[in-house]
Amino acid sequence: MIRAMIKGDLTETSNLAKIFYTCTMCLNCVDKCSFEFSDKIMNMMVSARTQIIEKPGIPPFVRDYLTNIYKFGNPWKKPKSKRGDWANEAEINKFDEGNEYLLYVGDICSYDPRGKQIAISIGKMFKKAGVSLGILGNEEYSDGNDVYKMGEYELFKYLAEKNIISFKKKGIKKIITISPHAYNVMKNDYPEIGGDFKVLHYTQLLKDLIAEGILNIPKHLNIKVTYHDPCFLGRWNNEYEAPREVLRGVQGLKIVEMERNRENAFCCGGGGGNFFTDLVGDSDQSPARIRIREAYATGARVLAVACPACLTMLEDALKVEQLEGKIAVKEISEIIDMSIESN
Repeated sequence: MIRAMIKGDLTETSNLAKIFYTCTMCLNCVDKCSFEFSDKIMNMMVSARTQIIEKPGIPPFVRDYLTNIYKFGNPWKKPKSKRGDWANEAEINKFDEGNEYLLYVGDICSYDPRGKQIAISIGKMFKKAGVSLGILGNEEYSDGNDVYKMGEYELFKYLAEKNIISFKKKGIKKIITISPHAYNVMKNDYPEIGGDFKVLHYTQLLKDLIAEGILNIPKHLNIKVTYHDPCFLGRWNNEYEAPREVLRGVQGLKIVEMERNRENAFCCGGGGGNFFTDLVGDSDQSPARIRIREAYATGARVLAVACPACLTMLEDALKVEQLEGKIAVKEISEIIDMSIESN
């Protein structure tokens, strides 16, 4: 049916493409759908995008994102040589054979100013806990999750194979990801093309470090926090508790849940590549603005997130909603830092 639909004129193809690329891949429709084919919905969406992607009517922001990833290795057209510059402040070295973990950083935390702050925070935190890790720096490639979800499988495969070759060459067996998007693709899609590694989202390792007393968070942080479940950590990979366990490790911190949480959590609007393409838009009914209002309604002073894309989407929404000073958006690692530094 989709193949027939995209044989129409350019305007019809453009309109259809915009509809398909507005999907944020949040997986909520699949989770709530009772039909027996519901598990195939996302595959159908990716397939539709794959058929559209070579057509002239592809949305310009989608085309530009994929072009920049192919030509420059990142969406912002930044030099590959700058990919690991953030690590100087955190004093994190390149991976060597003595390290237990690779810290996979990703595009946002390598280049985006706010993302780099998260990478520094996580790097310092793991260093304080004595975790043996290193980064790839300019040898790191984009993880390919959003590229794949946009329908450009060949580019995804190219990126994944480049990463897998680097990982194997350096003897990497365990990977910590900052982004749930990278976690998802490396855990679920890399094995199909020869990349079988132990992959952890950083909150999963952090949870264990706190529970075992390796990372000491001794003092109170008297704030009320609500937590936003990232789609690619929650619904895509059924990880809801690790981030909450990390937050519970901070004495004095009170977690209040939004009405929509865990399996029913509402998307920030940044999935499926929309963080870069912004096809969902910024009306008062955009996902990020709805979500920041839901967080504020809990009475929490902090909205905690565990994804760099969610962080930026929700911080931008906070400003548009004029809620600055009333609620703050913080990455979980930043909250842990606050508690450690307050001691």
